[in-house]
Amino acid sequence: MEGMAYGAGKAGGAFDPITFFQQPHTVLRMVSWLFSLVIFGCIANEGYVNRPDEVVEYCVYNRNQNACNYAVGMGTLAFLSCMAFLALDVYFPQISSVKDRKKAVLADVGVSAFWSFVWFVGFCFLANQWQVAKLEDNPLKEGADAARAAITFAFFSIFTWAGQAFLAFQRYKLGADSALFSQDYTDPSQDAAAAPYRGTGSYQQASGDGVFDGSAGYQRQEY
Repeated sequence: MEGMAYGAGKAGGAFDPITFFQQPHTVLRMVSWLFSLVIFGCIANEGYVNRPDEVVEYCVYNRNQNACNYAVGMGTLAFLSCMAFLALDVYFPQISSVKDRKKAVLADVGVSAFWSFVWFVGFCFLANQWQVAKLEDNPLKEGADAARAAITFAFFSIFTWAGQAFLAFQRYKLGADSALFSQDYTDPSQDAAAAPYRGTGSYQQASGDGVFDGSAGYQRQEY
């Protein structure tokens, strides 16, 4: 990957939407975005039910409000997180500093690993509460499809976010091409005027004053 820094070339190139949407981490991010939308959408719309003789609605997961709150809250935050990192992916090739690119990739690793763990906990929590839910609390089985869908997509989200963490770690290991990038690399087009001029003249030998003079004697070097 010559001339690449953390998975992208030098700053200043034109944005190519086709290439962008074909990148594996972009695909996984969009899939995770869709899954989070399904999770909080299902629970927000159909996750609260009541008995025929009740007016107040309770969470479909064993009447545990925390379960529904977890699904809706984490789904919303994951949705926003995906949007933020998709925006960062668009801007990433324009980042000229290698240090800033490194920070962005490390943030991607940490956030993706965090969300993979969050959805692992969410899957276990929702599946457990659905398993122990009482039939008499929901005799008509209202919202059952939505509840199962949220559990299923929470399970899938574990792997999509873990995949993002893995790909981000691969980009981190890739690092920067030391031959073309420095730790303080800036766009050459912004810096061309400041580059020092190097002459092409012939090599000049040192003057006679710099030639070794044997009269000074030999000085022993201590080791």
